[in-house]
Formats: sequence, structure tokens, C-alpha cells
Amino acid sequence: MASARLLLGPVLRHVGETTATVWVQTDRPAVVEVLGARASTFTVAGCHYALVDVTGLVPATSTEYEVHLDSERVWPREGSAWPAGRIRTRGGNGPLRVVFGSCRHPKPDEPRQAALLGIDALDVYATRLASIPSQQWPDALLLLGDQVYADNPTPQTWRWMAARRDIRQPPGAEAADFTEYVRLYVESWSDEELRWLLSTVPTAMIFDDHDVRDDWNTSAAWRDHLTAQRWWRERIRGGLASYWVYQHAGNLGPEERAADPTYRAVVDADGDAWPVLARMADAADTDPTSIRWSFRWDLDRARLVMVDTRCGRVLTEGARAMLDDAEFSWVEDSIATAATDAVDHLLVGSSLPWLLPPAVSDLQSANEVGCARGSALAERIRQAADLEHWPAFRASFDRFTAALRRVAAEPGAPATVSVLSGDVHHSYTARARFDEPVPTPVHQLVSSPVHHAVPGHIRLALRVSWLRLLGAVARRLARRSGVPDPAVSWRRTSGPHFGNALAVLRMDGRRAKLTFERADAHRRRWLLGPVSEVALTGARERVAPIRR
Repeated sequence: MASARLLLGPVLRHVGETTATVWVQTDRPAVVEVLGARASTFTVAGCHYALVDVTGLVPATSTEYEVHLDSERVWPREGSAWPAGRIRTRGGNGPLRVVFGSCRHPKPDEPRQAALLGIDALDVYATRLASIPSQQWPDALLLLGDQVYADNPTPQTWRWMAARRDIRQPPGAEAADFTEYVRLYVESWSDEELRWLLSTVPTAMIFDDHDVRDDWNTSAAWRDHLTAQRWWRERIRGGLASYWVYQHAGNLGPEERAADPTYRAVVDADGDAWPVLARMADAADTDPTSIRWSFRWDLDRARLVMVDTRCGRVLTEGARAMLDDAEFSWVEDSIATAATDAVDHLLVGSSLPWLLPPAVSDLQSANEVGCARGSALAERIRQAADLEHWPAFRASFDRFTAALRRVAAEPGAPATVSVLSGDVHHSYTARARFDEPVPTPVHQLVSSPVHHAVPGHIRLALRVSWLRLLGAVARRLARRSGVPDPAVSWRRTSGPHFGNALAVLRMDGRRAKLTFERADAHRRRWLLGPVSEVALTGARERVAPIRR
């Protein structure tokens, strides 16, 4: 019998002071070994996966690792030019580097479409890391949504789908079930550069709409329409089950995952665990309280609180909420304890920005009022214009704002509070100002996209949306609609920046600096170069636009 093969991975996920989790997908059942730790694969819909929890590591150390399947080494691959994978444990006192971005479309095989998308910023970043000492590698990579595009696959995946089923029938050339989601992940994560990057940088992930479908859970009307479609049940099952396998399970630390009833049921299943994940997906889609997708990582003196802004929504008109009350309370507690736990920097991951261009923010809040009054036109505008960010759930926006302000005002507050986001296909920073001043600076930091095309007319519209005059007009209209002024105002401090990019957040003691880096052609080579640097600490930001 042929040896088991590694189809995807290894992906380095949660890393603690003495533990690390490595995720893999194999072509058949196998025993996976990493640094002496072993795990048997589990099976979901005929596919095979494992999460290997490596224990007994030494804090603040860097250890090379290999992956073995049934005692045969499969990683690093024979003859690979990439550096060996490393696990770098927490527990150090040096500077921290966190890289984040969102919206990564896979590479099409159609040249014109590939040219429109441009170069993948993560590919360029991986190539750079491979040429520098591992001490300079980032401590974490945060992927803030749209890791796959279930509703906009590549031409090569269209052809694969057409060979499998009749794509003239709904849902057409979109992912229809778990098997087709597996195809999307394999296509996206087989990229050589990304595969090496994920093998050596601890990576946290959260979904956004395109991981399931554009405008996912925009409103009750949206859900009513989609759930009435005959194909939707298998689509949402495939989307949430694959997200659990490929993204969510690795977000959890070993102890938290071991206590998770879904994980225990999956690894203990007698045979294929698909029925377990199908039930989980059905429950998660209909009852937000059945699972908590939000999670927390402690990165030495920094804390990451990653917030689910999609699946946990409450969509009842007049009582809309970004999260159900139990999960919102968990988020608030995770934010609040950053002060009592002596955290230097609080990072709150939200795929959707909290602070948008002010005109857009007020428009979304005013639209919510119209929808609550039963306006069919307001609902059509909401769906057509994607008016479904934090301000479109105004009670949640206010509650989230209050949580951020409270922690920033505490005596033991972190030096910075930053909301990290993506989704909106341009990058920017904005500083919040509250009705009652707080000593800790609070910022919205947005980096999007990693690899996606943004047409010229969309860029123009995004630039215009930041105009102060437009914001003033939108505020007056919102007041006329009955929308109260928010308890926060904000000022854009960098951007908008366009192009495939990443953001690098450097934290050294109580100081922090953000750099936007964009993929550009330079002397016939693709490089990732800085376009703006923003000092996040101090009474005023120091912003340095970079000309090249």
C-alpha cells in the first residue's frame, strides 16, 4: 500500500509558551507526528485531517520541526529551497510583530483576470521572510476574513464544478457543498509561498461573508430569501463545517479544544464525522448561541480578541445585534480584563471595520432605522449597497464603543487599543475621540485587500466617502431620521491606500507603530514596500507617508 501523502499544511496555528498546534490534511488515514507528538487523523466526508498538539516546549525558544506520516517524513519536502519550519514559543520580552490583512482571492489561470488581480501580497511577504533571519519573522499572522471566495471561484474551479454537476442550475458556479468547499481551500492553500508562510508563522483566522456568500446574514429579509432556496441547506452546512475544519479548530488552544464538545465528538467518531459537523452547522446557522466563533489569544504582553461579526448576528427587526448577548458579554469581558491582566496592547480583530468613513457610518445607521420601520426601499438599499457593518447595527456599535472606551479609561489600561479590520478594499487608520477623553489612544486599523481587484470607480467612491463635507451632510440626514449622534467621533490619520497590501503592527514595550506595505513592481521585480507609517502611541500620531 502506498504511503500517505500530505495534501495541505502543515499550518502552524495556536502557539503558547510550551505548546503548539499543527494542522494537516492528508490523502488517507494516518498517524501524524510532530516533534514526538502524535495524533491520528479524523475523517470528514471522506477527507482526512489532524491537529497535532506539541507539548513540553521551552518558553521563548525557536525549534525546527518536521512532519511525519506513519513514521515517514513528508515535510519539509525533499529538495525544498524554503527554510525549515520553526515553532517559536511565547514567553519572551522582546518586540512583537503582528501582520494582518483580508480578502485574498486565489490565482486564476485566465491571464486577463490574473493581471487585474495583481500580485498576492502574502506571496511577496513570504519570499521576503525566507531571506531574513527567523528572529525577524512575525509573531502572528491574522487573516481577517474572505480566506476563500465561495461565491466567486476561479475559472479553473468553474470548470471543475461543471464536470461534477450542472452549473446552469442553482447555485450555479458557486460552492454547493462540503466537497466543493474542500476544493476552494485546497486551491487557495496549495500556493507554494503561502503554504510555507502558514507552516512557520502562527496564524489566527476569522470568516467574513465571502467565506460563505456575499452579504451573509445582512438582514432577516436576506435570510428568509436564502433559506427558502432548495440548495441553501447543503451550502451553509458545507460552509460552516469546512470553516470549523480549516479555520476554527486551530484557533483554539489545546485545553480549550479538548473541552469543546464538537471537537471531542469529531475525533471520537466511529468512522466518518460528517454527521457531527452537519449537526453543528445546522445549529450554528439557526441558533447563534449554539457555538462561539469568537476567540482570544494572549501574545505575551499583547492580547488579541477576535470577534465573529457574521454568524452570531441577531437579525430581528427593531432588535438587530452584531452578536447574541452571551457572546457579546464574552467579548466585553475579554476586553475589560486586558486592564486587570496588565496587557500592554489590546488588539480586537473584527473582519468588518468599526469606524468607517463618517458619511458611510451615518448612512448605515439611518438605513437601519428605515428597515426597522418596514421600508422595502430601505431593505433593497441595504442589500444593494452592503449597508451591514457595525453602524448598521447601531445598538451593537454603541455597546462595542462603550467597551473600548471603558478599558481605555481604566487606571491599568493598555498603552494602545486597536481594532483590526479588513473587508472594505482600502487601507486606512483612524483615531477615535470619545465624549469623555481617555488617556489611552484607541484606533481603527484597516488592511484590505491582500489579493483582489478594486476598479477605478470604486476607488473614487471610497476616496469621496471620506470627504468632511459629505460627512457633515450625512450627519444632518441621520439626525432627521432619528439617529442620535454617536458617543465617539474619529479622524482619519492615514489613507485611503489602495492595492494589494498587508499591515505590520510592531509593539515594543508600551510603544506601537503600524506600517502599511503594498506589493508593487520595482525594476521588474515584485516587492512589498512601505507606503505609510503611523506611530500609535503619544498624544498625537506621527504619520509618515512614504514616497517611492
